[in-house]
Amino acid sequence: MQNIDIQKMASEAKFNSFHAKVLAWCMVIIILDGYDISVAGAALPSIMEQMGVSASTAGFMASSALFGMMIGAVFFGSLADKIGRRLTIAICVFLFSAFTAAAGLTKDPVTFSILRFLAGLGIGGVMPNVVAQMTEYSPKKVRNVMTSLMFSGYAVGGILAAVLGKQFIAEYGWQAVFYAAGIPIVLLPFILKSMPESLGYLEKKNQQEELKKLAQQISPQLALDHDVKFVNETHISGKKASIGLLFSDGRAFSTLMFWLAFFTCLFMVYALSTWLTKLMAMSGYSLGSALTFVIALNVGAIVGAVGGGWLADRFNIKWVLVIMYALGSVFLYLMTQPMPVNMLYFIIAVVGACSTGAQIVAYSYCGQFYPSIIRSTGIGMASGVGRLGAIGAPLLIGLIVSLNLPIQQNFIVIALAGLIGAVALSLIDHKRSALV
Repeated sequence: MQNIDIQKMASEAKFNSFHAKVLAWCMVIIILDGYDISVAGAALPSIMEQMGVSASTAGFMASSALFGMMIGAVFFGSLADKIGRRLTIAICVFLFSAFTAAAGLTKDPVTFSILRFLAGLGIGGVMPNVVAQMTEYSPKKVRNVMTSLMFSGYAVGGILAAVLGKQFIAEYGWQAVFYAAGIPIVLLPFILKSMPESLGYLEKKNQQEELKKLAQQISPQLALDHDVKFVNETHISGKKASIGLLFSDGRAFSTLMFWLAFFTCLFMVYALSTWLTKLMAMSGYSLGSALTFVIALNVGAIVGAVGGGWLADRFNIKWVLVIMYALGSVFLYLMTQPMPVNMLYFIIAVVGACSTGAQIVAYSYCGQFYPSIIRSTGIGMASGVGRLGAIGAPLLIGLIVSLNLPIQQNFIVIALAGLIGAVALSLIDHKRSALV
């Protein structure tokens, strides 16, 4: 009987139309996810004005979705290892689309926060699963580029939220951009039909015929015997997926460092995505100009994600990330200095590259670090713990705003997070990476 290591085969395959289809689906899902994350920040000044809420209350409203994302990342990251990634991803898309649209119907901050929490379950749950999916199916030579390119869709979603906000909020109200989030529900049947299932999940369930069909798409030139059997040598023998395995085989300290790095970077990302529009408006810029800064932040994120992924495929991904986190901290501090507006656009774009862009590359690194049996669990736990930083960011920045402290204080606090993250990444034991 011919035995083939399914993960090794996928890693050694050459990029083809099948990989392009997986990339396209994952990228579309992340664009939708990014839109749902960013839409509240784009609409925040209008929501505060219409509902008559303070900055600290607005910070709590924004954090409600992030709290849901923390729970969703942990729960759905683990669930996917049990019921499969395809169904889990579809459930998450339904949650964030339906409940973000429903939030547009609310009139008070409490109901808004509850619905955004429910949407956050899906927003957070989809991330570890699409990262694990992209990591598993990507050829090794282009794995970081493919994962980073996919996750640049997050920034595209942020740009889409800012552009629609500029076009529609002033004329139709903030609700319009929330209603638009419900449209992706129509994609669910296509996701369930076209998205391939996790290779590791299929092998664990011994679905050999399905694996054979996928193998012929992944590597068409591969000669398969009639009685071929697909195995997964990266499985941890005799053990089921569990959180405890994240701390086995010398991974414990590195797992904690991943959690700290995700915490600090997501603190940066969500402090900026939630409050940048409001902070720039407080600095004297119009709502339209303030939203343009958000566009610059997300354009920089795309460049940082794709460029960081390209560098990670050619150099040591760990040190590429350390440098990106550190540069993000430096450029956040530079935002506190007086400068022409065009220079400020450039600085904000670099911050986007080294915060959101760096986080995207960090997802790729985390996906490569763990064996396939605990890949979704590992990414989900890092994302879930990281959400504590995401939850705290809008609250802390909202508190600083409500105290009428200098705006520069906000950017210094965010910069400090990036510096801590760089140190945490530098301490990860790179030799433990499963796919390096």
